[in-house]
This record gives sequence, structure tokens and C-alpha cells, in this order.
Amino acid sequence: MSSNTIQFRKPDIKFNPRWLLGAFFTIFALLGAFTCFYTVNPESVAVVQRFGKYISTEPPGLHFKIPYGIDRATVVPIRRQLKLEFGFSTPGDISNPHQRGEEPDRERDMVSGDLNAAQVEWILQYSITDPKNYLFQLRNPGPTLRDLCESVVCEVIGDRTIDEVLTFGRNEIEIESLNKLSDILAPLEVGVTAELIQLKNVNPPGPVKSSFDEVNNAKQEREQMINEANREYNRVIPKAEGQAEQRISAAEGYAERRVNEAQGDVARFRELLAQYEKAPAITKQRLYLETMADVLPKVGRKVILDEDAKQFLPLLNVEK
Repeated sequence: MSSNTIQFRKPDIKFNPRWLLGAFFTIFALLGAFTCFYTVNPESVAVVQRFGKYISTEPPGLHFKIPYGIDRATVVPIRRQLKLEFGFSTPGDISNPHQRGEEPDRERDMVSGDLNAAQVEWILQYSITDPKNYLFQLRNPGPTLRDLCESVVCEVIGDRTIDEVLTFGRNEIEIESLNKLSDILAPLEVGVTAELIQLKNVNPPGPVKSSFDEVNNAKQEREQMINEANREYNRVIPKAEGQAEQRISAAEGYAERRVNEAQGDVARFRELLAQYEKAPAITKQRLYLETMADVLPKVGRKVILDEDAKQFLPLLNVEK
């Protein structure tokens, strides 16, 4: 070997089992450090379990728990309004894992009380009022609530006609369904309050949809014609009744005035008769003068002469 060749020797490092034990404890400590804290958002609370047993309900904020699966914190949104969708699903809008059904087509198909098929879409809005009961009272609270709501709505729609379901009975169906669901949930104590059931799209089955649309259009036209007739009736009849009342009042007023005038004439005639019986000549002359005083101003310019007069020019006012 040349004198310029340099030889390298590998370091003599022996494996120590304590290193493996130290790495294990290090990973164990890091895992515990990362899992002993949890955060609860402002609209939720955390239900803490220790070895599966309920311990406490923690408010929003940063909290400590025993790591390594000894303590488990389940976050429950109690200040958020949750909803379940039946017969349809809103893309990208999920408030809870059970919002969308697995078989929306099956949920949509229903039969009304008069044995007509309908496709009904609706939503249930609810809130969690007791997180402990919500998690522990039922095994699967979300799917159970969904099944209860579906059965209640099917029952209510099964008691109504297809016309009520499609048109004027929607509000009553929503109210009755909500009341029945609330009555079922109350004794179960599942920690859930049903707040609103709202029917969305209600349509007849596809093959007969066009016929239902024609019937609904005919009903709307009929209602429109009835409303127009009522509007015309309300415009004409009150006016005619008002004119009739006006003419009747005018006739009654005229009759009363004529009667009063006649009674006044009778009273005046009787007074004149009494005076005439006392002094016929004087009364006759006074009546004559009063009559001429009323008549002469109305006949225009007149000249009255004595039949024996020979000249009447000096009596005339020729300047006028």
C-alpha cells in the first residue's frame, strides 16, 4: 500500500437498549402533551367522559383532560340551529352529519288520504337543549330523530287530501306535524327541541304532473274570475244602494216639506178666515193690496190711468 493512502475506520458505536426505551417515553410524553388540551367553540359545549362514564359538561374555551383515551370530550353544538333535510339535499350546506338522508327518493314519495301519490320535500329545524341526554338517552339520536320526523309527516299527510297537500293545507300540515313530533320527543327526554317543520317542494308524480298543473291552473283561473266578479259586485251594488238611499231620503224630505208647507198654508188660511169674518171689507182690501204688491213688480213697466182722464202725458216721466 502506498504511503499516501489514507485509511478511514468506522466509529465503533454499540446499540444500547436504553435508547429505544427513551424514544418510547419521549413519544409517549409528546402524545400526552398534544392530547391533554382541547378547545370548545363559542356555540358549543363539551361533554366529558372518563372511561366512558359521564363526568361533566364544560363551557366554551380551552380545557384540560387526562390524555391517552382516559378522558374523552364530545363537542355538542347547543347554540346553533340544526336541520334535517328530507327528500332532497342542499349541496355544500351541512350543519350536522345526519342532515342528508341516505335515500331521499324514498323519503319524498308519499300517499295522501285520498290514495293519491305525491312527492314531498321538507326540512326539520331543531336545537339541542340538553347535551347529556342527547348523547346518552338514545343510542343514535340523529337517525332516531330523522325516523320520528319522517313517520310523523307521513301520518299527517296520510290524513289529508291531495288538494290540501298541494295547495291550501300546507300551513296546517306543518303545524300539526310539529306538534305531534314535539309530543313524541317530550317523554323520551332526548335533549332535542323541534322548532320548525317546513314543506318545501310538493309535487305530484312525474307522469301526472302536467295534468295536475292544468287542474291547478283552472282552479286559479276560477278563483281569479270569482275575485273579479266580487270586485265588480262590490263596486256596483254599494253605489246603487247609495243612490237608492239618497233618492229615498230626498223623496222623504220633499214629502215632509210639502206637508209642512200645506199645514202652514192651512194655519194661515184659518187666521185670515177669522179676520175676514170679523171685518170682511178691510180684510178683502188688505189681501188685494198685498197681492198687487207681489204681482206688480213682476209685470214690468206699466202705466195705469183713470178711465176719465183726458191727458196723460204730463203724468209720464219722459226723461226715463
